[in-house]
Amino acid sequence: MKTVYIVAYDISDDRRWRKVFKVMCGHGERLQYSVFRCLLSERERVLLVEKLSAIIKHSEDQVLFFPLGPLGGLDEQRIYALGRPYPPIQSGAVII
Repeated sequence: MKTVYIVAYDISDDRRWRKVFKVMCGHGERLQYSVFRCLLSERERVLLVEKLSAIIKHSEDQVLFFPLGPLGGLDEQRIYALGRPYPPIQSGAVII
């Protein structure tokens, strides 16, 4: 089962920030400057943590994962937005 995560990061070095940004672009939807919404299985989350851990400087940088529960779950529906609305992830059939 996949879980929706909000991933926010504060990277103190521009080079490392760009590397983290590139990794995050491959794993989620950018909501704001350093905030992404990701739909990840447990395995995908672990792999993402490993990739990011290899990039960041642990004494200076921070990456936060906020689990919102399963796709369409109550926690994602409880997000309140001011200004532009927070659009929930659209789920649908996947045809292979």
